[in-house]
Amino acid sequence: MNEQAAGSDFAILNCRVLQACTAGSANTMTVTAPKTIEINGGMITEIHDRPTTTARTELDAGGRIAMPGLINSHCHSAMTLFRGAAEDVTAETWFNDYVWPFEVNLEPHDVYLGTLLACIEMLLAGVTTVADHYFYVDQVAKAVEQSGIRANLGPTFFSSQGKASRDHSFELAEAIHGTAGGRITASIAPHAPYTCTDEDLAASAEAAQRLGVRVHLHAAETIDQTESSLASRGVSPIKVLEDTGILDAGVLIGHGCGILNDDLEVLQKFAGQVGVAHCPKTYLKHAMHVLTPIGGLQAIGAAVGVGTDGPASCNSLDLFENTRLMALTQKQIKRDATQMNTSEALSILTEGGARVVGLGEQCGRLEVGRRADIAIVDLSGAHNQPVHDELAALVYSARSSDVYATIVDGKVVALDGQVPGVDVDGLIKEMKQRLPKLLDLSHGRRIQTYDP
Repeated sequence: MNEQAAGSDFAILNCRVLQACTAGSANTMTVTAPKTIEINGGMITEIHDRPTTTARTELDAGGRIAMPGLINSHCHSAMTLFRGAAEDVTAETWFNDYVWPFEVNLEPHDVYLGTLLACIEMLLAGVTTVADHYFYVDQVAKAVEQSGIRANLGPTFFSSQGKASRDHSFELAEAIHGTAGGRITASIAPHAPYTCTDEDLAASAEAAQRLGVRVHLHAAETIDQTESSLASRGVSPIKVLEDTGILDAGVLIGHGCGILNDDLEVLQKFAGQVGVAHCPKTYLKHAMHVLTPIGGLQAIGAAVGVGTDGPASCNSLDLFENTRLMALTQKQIKRDATQMNTSEALSILTEGGARVVGLGEQCGRLEVGRRADIAIVDLSGAHNQPVHDELAALVYSARSSDVYATIVDGKVVALDGQVPGVDVDGLIKEMKQRLPKLLDLSHGRRIQTYDP
C-alpha cells in the first residue's frame, strides 16, 4: 500500500468490481472493467473509472476482482478448538458423546483463543462479517474487536442452565451491542426450541424487542426434529417460534432444513423479519437427506444466506466451498442443472447474507453509501485457469486461499496471506497446550442432551 497526501481516506485502484446488475433480474451479477473505489470514514464514497486518486492511502488490486465481503450467516467460531475431534459419527453421537461433553471443559480464555483463530481464518478467506452463536460472548467480542472483523454475536443459553443463565445472556447481549466502533451488534440467542422452554423463548422475544435486536437460534434444523416436535407437541418448531413471539421480534434461523410447506405459510407473515442460514457442508457430513428449502423461502420474501456452522462440524470456514456445495446440491435436489445459477449463488453469499444478519442496508453490495467491507479475489491460480466466466470461477473454482485482501470498514485487515498485528504462531501454540484438558471426557458430563 502507498500513502500520499489529500483526497479520501483510502482508495482501491485497478479493481474489477463484482456488482449486482441494475437492469433485469435482481440476481444478475456482473464483473466490471477496472475501476477505483474511494473510501471515507469506512464508507464507499465513489466508484469511478479514473486510474488515479488523491487518497491518503492506496491499494493497487492489480486487476483482481473486488467483491462484497463474504458474510458467514451462522457460525460457532470458538469450535475451532474441536475441529476434527468427532468425525464419521451420527449427529446424536456427535453431540452427546463428544461435543457437549467437550464444552463442559471450556473456560473463558479457551473461547477467546478459539474465536480469534476463527477470525483470522475467516479474514484470510474474505469473510468480513460473521453471525456467531456461542458461550462466553464477552470473550468472543474481545477476539472480534482485536481481529477487526464485523460480527453479530449471540450469547447462547439452554433452559437447563436456569433463569439466571438466561437473564445473564440478555445482559451480555445488551452490553456488547454497538461496541468495537459499531462493528459488533448483538442478537438474543436461545439455543433451540428443543433445548429451551416456551417461557424462555417468549422471554427472548421480549428481550429482543426491548433492545431492538433480533433472535438468533437453531430451529427445524433437521426434518427429524420437525417430525419429533409434531409427534410430541402437535406443532412444528416454526409454529413454536410464532406462538412464542420470536417471529414477531425478528429471527435468524440456523439451518431450517426441517421447514415444511405449512411453515412457509407461517413465515410469510413475518418474511421481512426472517433470515435463514444455509450451511450445506455440515448437512452433507451428517448425512441429512432434506436440506434448507431455499427456493420456498425466497418465494415468500425471506432472506437466505450461506453459513459454515461451527468448525467442529464444517471443519473449514471457507464460504467459497459452502457456496459451491449450495449451488451443486440445489441442482441435484431439483434434478435441474439450470437451478441456482452463479449469479444467484453469489447474491445469496453476499446480499442475502447481509439481510440475514440484519445489515441489508449497510453491506452485501459494493455501492456508494454502503460500508467498505470488501474481499479482493485473485483468480490467476492454475485451478481457475482459463477464466472464461468470472462468476463461474468464483462459484465453482475459487478457494479461500485465492483471497488477496480483506477490508472491513475501509481498513485492510488481511493482506497477501497475513493478518497484521496477530501472532498466529503464538496463538496456535497456546491453544495446543490447552487441548488435552478440553478433550478430556473422563468427567462423564455434558452441558445438554441431544434428544429432539
